[in-house]
Amino acid sequence: MSAERVKVTVGVSGGIAAYKSVELVRLLQEAGLDPHVVMTRAATKFVGPLTFAGITGHKVITDLWGEDAGASAERTEDAVSAMEHINEAQTAQALVVAPATADILAKFANGLADDFLSTMFLATTAPVVVAPAMNVNMWQHPAVQANVATLRARGVKIVEPGSGYLACGMTGGGRLAEPAAIAAAVAEVLARSGEKDDFAGETVLVTAGGTREAIDPVRFIGNRSSGRMGYAIAEAARRRGARVILVSAPVSLAAPAGCEIVPVVSAEEMRGAVMLRLAEATIVVMAAAVSDYRVKHVAEQKLKRTGERMLELEPTEDILAETAKRRREGTLIVGFAAETENVLANGRAKLERKGVDAVVVNDVSSSETGFDSDQNAGSFLTRDGVTELPVMSKVEMAGRILDEVRRLRTVATVAHRTSGI
Repeated sequence: MSAERVKVTVGVSGGIAAYKSVELVRLLQEAGLDPHVVMTRAATKFVGPLTFAGITGHKVITDLWGEDAGASAERTEDAVSAMEHINEAQTAQALVVAPATADILAKFANGLADDFLSTMFLATTAPVVVAPAMNVNMWQHPAVQANVATLRARGVKIVEPGSGYLACGMTGGGRLAEPAAIAAAVAEVLARSGEKDDFAGETVLVTAGGTREAIDPVRFIGNRSSGRMGYAIAEAARRRGARVILVSAPVSLAAPAGCEIVPVVSAEEMRGAVMLRLAEATIVVMAAAVSDYRVKHVAEQKLKRTGERMLELEPTEDILAETAKRRREGTLIVGFAAETENVLANGRAKLERKGVDAVVVNDVSSSETGFDSDQNAGSFLTRDGVTELPVMSKVEMAGRILDEVRRLRTVATVAHRTSGI
């Protein structure tokens, strides 16, 4: 395994959707991971092991006793090969099974181990992601659903299948989730597995989403923000032991479990919510896209289409600057800057102008990491320097941002303790 990449074992069981696992492996590689592949005997009937061996550069395990694609001809001793496979299992930092058939789900749930994949599942202590795929009637069968419930209760991450046209000719649930969704689930469990309660004792106030400023009772002006980055930060902070207050403008996202949600719509409402809770916060992460302007005179009734119309705008409250001025001593403030040009220069200017401790700046004009994307990239700016955040999932980026916040907290704590020496 590469010393620079995280090893992920991809388990492939025998379903027609096995061909999608080739794309999954490619996506994991693009994410900087080191995928190794384990196949059941049935899986090899759908995709050849050499396909995966050629993509990953690693031998593909298909048997407990060493009859694998890419295995060295010199390794003929069953015992030696079996020990090698045990090492492969022990060094994996995550196991993802896609597709997961009804058969493999039953084995996992009931502790059966008659091939390498089911044996590895029982032996590994790494986080496990399972993406079921099968006929709609099989998926809906009580036995399958009971097995899925058992695995979920034991901490296995289930990537629910989608609905659509199935290979059997039927239409309904049971279709393998898209490889991108499965890869995102892998990134999420890897992020969680390395986390500790290093934010225990912190109260993290996060803003997320895009505010809306009314034109009339029907229309509004606002910002193109999905809220995904802010929600990812809130969830990551909660997992790392923090108490989290999430002030959220309208989004189409499920509320992160364990977070206190404060729903708002306009910039004025967001300012009020932040100021009300600011005294409780030890860390503030302002990831929301707050509208810079609002309509000065909001119509009481819906405006009719009667030709050209001029809207008079006025500035909204500068929530970030006010937060920096009114924070209590020791509270860290991190702002966000969505830019389309002169990204670093504009981000550093915002850092100085607002009086915050750090700014996460990103280029929203990029199609790869722009609005509504599951990925992001940017730079974490402080007065002392810059940390580059390359393209990664927003779940991963949330963890990286919190790592930098933790570093800032440590530096601030040391400086405070030594200031009186």
